[in-house]
Amino acid sequence: MTLAEVDASAWAELEGATADPQSAFRYLNLCSVDAGGRPQARMVVLRRADAARRSLEIHTDVRSPKWQEISANPSVAILGFGPQPRVQLRLQGSAELYGPASQRAAEAWSLLPPSTRRTYMGGPPGDDIEEWPASEGTVADADGRAFFGVLIFRAETLDWFQLRHADNRRAVFAYDNLGALTSSRWVHP
Repeated sequence: MTLAEVDASAWAELEGATADPQSAFRYLNLCSVDAGGRPQARMVVLRRADAARRSLEIHTDVRSPKWQEISANPSVAILGFGPQPRVQLRLQGSAELYGPASQRAAEAWSLLPPSTRRTYMGGPPGDDIEEWPASEGTVADADGRAFFGVLIFRAETLDWFQLRHADNRRAVFAYDNLGALTSSRWVHP
């Protein structure tokens, strides 16, 4: 496989994961840095990928610690692993946040099913609860929308790594702010 084919296949995997809930790259690890300088990692759902712009879309609650962390420091990393063909994608870049009043969040919210919208209702992520509600109450749709935000990640680099039986492979790619590939090279795994 050539470097161009590796780059194209990595982004094709990410784009395909947005439509396939069974894809290994549907759930990614988003890493940020908290106010104390400690790394923070959590799983997120990949909602959209754009290979041409080298961007990923993730939805989140604006009351979450990750929203606060990324507001203070937009440099983040994203990590994913696909068991077949045993490929790790490690992306570094920056995140842009779009809050509930933004057009981008309004458009994304309009496409969400009711079951997903319900995840934004209730208390802030990480707050204590006394007990789980016995049933899913009827809360107005707008109650969840007030806490819904969109995170757009723009990749600056992609570190592609493939585990193989006898010959692991690794390549590194860099992109400009418009998503164009600026460099690629094979590196020692």
